[in-house]
Amino acid sequence: MTFLSDSTGAAIRRPRVRRLVLGDFRSYESLDLAVEGDLVVLTGENGAGKTNLLEAISLLTPGRGLRRADLADCAREHGSGGWAVSVELEDDGMSVQLGTGRDPVDSAQPQARKCRIDRVPVGSARAFADHVRVVWLTPSMDGLFMGPAGERRRFLDRLVLAVDADHGPRVTALERALRNRNRLLEDHFSETAWLDATEREIAELAVAVAAARSETVGRLGALIAAEYDADSPFPWADLALAGELEAMIPDMPALEVEDRYRAMLRASRPRDAAAGRTLVGPQASDLLVRHGPKNADAARSSTGEQKALLVGLVLAHARLVASMSGIVPLVLLDEIAAHFDPLRRAALYDGLARLGAQVWMTGADQAAFADLGGRATLLRVTPGQVTPL
Repeated sequence: MTFLSDSTGAAIRRPRVRRLVLGDFRSYESLDLAVEGDLVVLTGENGAGKTNLLEAISLLTPGRGLRRADLADCAREHGSGGWAVSVELEDDGMSVQLGTGRDPVDSAQPQARKCRIDRVPVGSARAFADHVRVVWLTPSMDGLFMGPAGERRRFLDRLVLAVDADHGPRVTALERALRNRNRLLEDHFSETAWLDATEREIAELAVAVAAARSETVGRLGALIAAEYDADSPFPWADLALAGELEAMIPDMPALEVEDRYRAMLRASRPRDAAAGRTLVGPQASDLLVRHGPKNADAARSSTGEQKALLVGLVLAHARLVASMSGIVPLVLLDEIAAHFDPLRRAALYDGLARLGAQVWMTGADQAAFADLGGRATLLRVTPGQVTPL
């Protein structure tokens, strides 16, 4: 499937990374890599640095990238403690340079991540969203359907963030407000006025977070239903949200949901104080995923079926990002061929070629990408180096 226009009728943009420059990033002391093509395959032994390249590109989004690493962990061992990632994006004949990184370690200075567009400082990676969107799939996500609800919430928030760059700050603000409430509850409600004010802030943020999640899940579910293909080797996913606020949002005005949630918070103060955390709200909701063709919980599917379900979900999300933002996202797929038989691998590569995105894939076994033929740019990764195959 290709995109001609977004939901407003505007032309879809298709940015490509044409140059990737790293300095003291992970295993790379320095790298200046020119990139051609839409399908980019990185092969090499385990530990060679393939995932490091995907992580560098993932840092073009708000947050901590696909590894969720601390800034200090991105720095090369025995380096200065600082690091830099720069990409040159090509978009409809125009180019823009995006850069992010951390200064060398200086105990007298805070170590915030710095971001630049065409070498001009910007406030945060939020500004990059005007030029690029990024989605990814990593092996750590393979257990998503069987893991704790917190992992699925984090996955869902990443889906939302790709279409709404303001979602991340809202989630962060909500987490901060919830921690403040927990501290106030430890004082046995001695600061009732402060609790009332904090719960008012929590209610506003919580409804905004839950509404953004609900809208994204609804839109993604509608897109999946519209593109249903019974013959696809990638099963379609049936999505739903479980949570008190999520149940109210479709049928009530936002202000009424806020009022009801504030009442719930007030009534649950003794219970939450005993638990040491706020038990009701979007911080406790869950993303429910079912294997559509089998009408069964995704967690009950085989390992291969879960992987296929997850891939189908991520690629559908990439199409949703293009439709909603007007920007076809960069797609990062780490060790993507694992668990797939030859039929599904061939179908995956055909689907990726139709996606209209630049796709970066990694794999230790070069033979797993044989079905791509001449459609991909093949790169060999060895420690600290990347060379064409």
